[in-house]
Amino acid sequence: MKTKMEMLIAQRIHDMPKSFVREILKVTTDPSVISFAGGLPNAHTFPIVEIAEATACVMKSNGQSALQYSMTQGLPALRQRIAGDLQLRSGQEVEPDEILITSGSQQGLDLIGKVFLDKGDTVVMERPGYLGAIQALRAYEPHILPVRLGDDGIDLNELKRVLDHMQPKLVYVIPNFQNPSGITYSSQCRQTLVDLLRERELLLVEDDPYGQLRFEGESSTLLKSLLPEQTILLGTFSKTVAPGLRLGWVHAPREAMDKLLVAKQGADLHTSSFSQRVLLQYLADHDVNRHIQNICQTYRRHRDTMIQAIGECFPKEVRFTPPQGGMFLWVTLPNGLSSLDLFDLALKEKVAFVPGTPFYTDGGGKNHLRLNFSNADETKIRIGIQRLGKAVKKMMG
Repeated sequence: MKTKMEMLIAQRIHDMPKSFVREILKVTTDPSVISFAGGLPNAHTFPIVEIAEATACVMKSNGQSALQYSMTQGLPALRQRIAGDLQLRSGQEVEPDEILITSGSQQGLDLIGKVFLDKGDTVVMERPGYLGAIQALRAYEPHILPVRLGDDGIDLNELKRVLDHMQPKLVYVIPNFQNPSGITYSSQCRQTLVDLLRERELLLVEDDPYGQLRFEGESSTLLKSLLPEQTILLGTFSKTVAPGLRLGWVHAPREAMDKLLVAKQGADLHTSSFSQRVLLQYLADHDVNRHIQNICQTYRRHRDTMIQAIGECFPKEVRFTPPQGGMFLWVTLPNGLSSLDLFDLALKEKVAFVPGTPFYTDGGGKNHLRLNFSNADETKIRIGIQRLGKAVKKMMG
C-alpha cells in the first residue's frame, strides 16, 4: 500500500527508472573491485595545481563578484571564449549571445526537453543510446524511437523510414565517439543525415562531450556547421578540464535561446559564477589545447592496453569496436549470451562493467556491454580484463 508521500509523487517520476550506471557505481565502491563501469575521466589528468592557482587569483582579484549572483546566460567573457573556440572548429561565425552556460551538458539536455517536448512527442535516438539523454528526456514523457547505429553512424535508411512515417520533433545524436558504442559518424553519413533533416520541421540535437578527445584520424565536421538553423549543439568542460566544476554549454539559434533562458531561470537562476570565473582564469593562464593533447595521449595508451588485453584474454568469438577517441569500448558477446549474467560472474571476479540493456529503450542489447578505459590505469586495465576474460570463459563453458 502506498504511503501519503508516494501518492503525491507525479506519475512521470514513478515511471522513470533510476540511472543504471549510478546504481552499479554503488556496487563498485569496494576498492578491490576494478571498475570499467563509470563514464569517468581519469582524475590524474585534472589540473589540480593550476585550478588551485586560478581559484586563489579569482578570490584575490574578484572575490566579491565570484561569490555573488550572476546573469542567467553566463559570464560574457566565458561565452566569448567558447564562441571563439567554436568558430575555429566550425569555420563559421559564432556570437556569444548564441551560447548559454549550463551546469554540465546534462542540464542542457534537461532544458531542451523542457522547452521543446510535449507529452507524446516523438524523439529519435541512436540504438544503443546515451543513458543520460534517455533519462533526461524521458522526464517529459516523449515517445522514444531508437534507430540502429552502423559502423559509420546512424542507419540512414531506417532513419528515413522513421522520418517519413512518424514526424519526430527531435533527433538526438552523439556523432563523435558515441556513448556507449564508441562509433564516429563518417563524413558521408553526416552530410546525408543533415540532407535528410533539412526542410523538415524538427530539431537536431548534437551532443559533443568527447569530440576533442581524438587519438587518431582526422577531425570531423560539426553537424551544427552543416545545419545551423535547426541544430542545437551541446558541449562540456567535464571531459577536458574537470567534471567537478559542473560547467557545460549550449550553442543554439537565437530564437531557441530566448526560451532556453526562461527555462534556465526557472531551474537554477544561473550556473555557479564561482566555477565560471575559476575556469575562465584557468583558460586565460594556461594552454588548454596542450592539456587536452596530454589527456588524449593518456587515453590512447589506456585504449591500446585494453584492446591488447582483450585480444589475449577473451575468447575469439567475442567482438569489440575499437574507437578512434573518447572513453568507451563496446563489446559484443556471442548470440544467446547475457551481459547481465556475465555481470554477476564478473563481480565475483572483482571487476565491473555496464551491461548493454540499459542503453536500449526497446529491450535489446542483451549480449552487449560497455567498458570505460579512461579511468583505470594501465596495470588495472590488464588485471581487470584478465578477470573479465576469466568470467567470460566461465560463462561460455
